[in-house]
Amino acid sequence: MSRTRSGRDDLAMTSSTKRIWPLPTGLILLSTIPVLAGGLRIGQLSTGAQITAENARFFADPVPVVVHVISVTVFCVLGAFQFSTGFRVRWPRWHRVAGRIVAPCGVAAALSGLWMTVYYPRPPGVGDLLTGFRLVFGTAMAVSLVLGFAAVLRRDIARHRAWMTRGYAIGIGAGTQAVTQLPVVLVIGPLNELTTALMMLGAWLLNLAIAEWFLRRRSPGVRPARRGSTATAART
Repeated sequence: MSRTRSGRDDLAMTSSTKRIWPLPTGLILLSTIPVLAGGLRIGQLSTGAQITAENARFFADPVPVVVHVISVTVFCVLGAFQFSTGFRVRWPRWHRVAGRIVAPCGVAAALSGLWMTVYYPRPPGVGDLLTGFRLVFGTAMAVSLVLGFAAVLRRDIARHRAWMTRGYAIGIGAGTQAVTQLPVVLVIGPLNELTTALMMLGAWLLNLAIAEWFLRRRSPGVRPARRGSTATAART
C-alpha cells in the first residue's frame, strides 16, 4: 500500500514538474535573440570595438544602452517564471522576492528605452512612425508595471496579474519582432521604414492579444456551490 502511494506521489510530482516548465521555457526562448543581441552590444562597448555609423551613438553615450540591456535581460528571463502557476504555488516566497526585482528592472528597461528613442540619433530605417510606436508602447509598458505593483500593494492580485502580464507582453516585443520579421525578410528582402514600423506594431499587438487571451483563460470562473455547502449555509 505504501509503495503504491509513494508511486502515485512520484507520478504526481513528475506531472507537476512537467507543467511548471513549458511556459517559462517558451518565454525565455522568445527572448533569446534580443538578449543575445544586447549581450553582444555590451561586449562591443567593453572591448572597444570599431566605431561605425550603426553603433556610434552607443559609444558616445553608453550608460542608457547598458542600463537597458541589463534591465531588460533580467526582466525577460526572471520574469518568465512569474507567469508559471506551478512556480507560484510551490515557491510563493520566491515569486514575491523575484517580483521585487522584475518590476523595477522592467520599469528601468522601459524608461531607458524611451530615453534612447528620444535622445539617441535615429539609425537608418527608423522613421517618425516607428519612433511614435516606440514612445507609445514604452510608456504603456512602464505604466502597466507601475499599476501592477500598485495593485499588489492593495492586495488586488487579479489586477496585479493583469497589468504585469500586459507589461511583460510589451517588454518581450523585441523577441516577437525578430521571429515575425525573419521570414518576411527572407521572402521579400530588407524592409523599408514603413514596413519595419508596421511589422513591429504587429508584433506588439500580437503579444498583447495573446496576453489578454491568457488572462481570460486563467481567470477563475464562478463555480456552482456544492449541495453539502449549500445545506450547511442554510442551517447557519
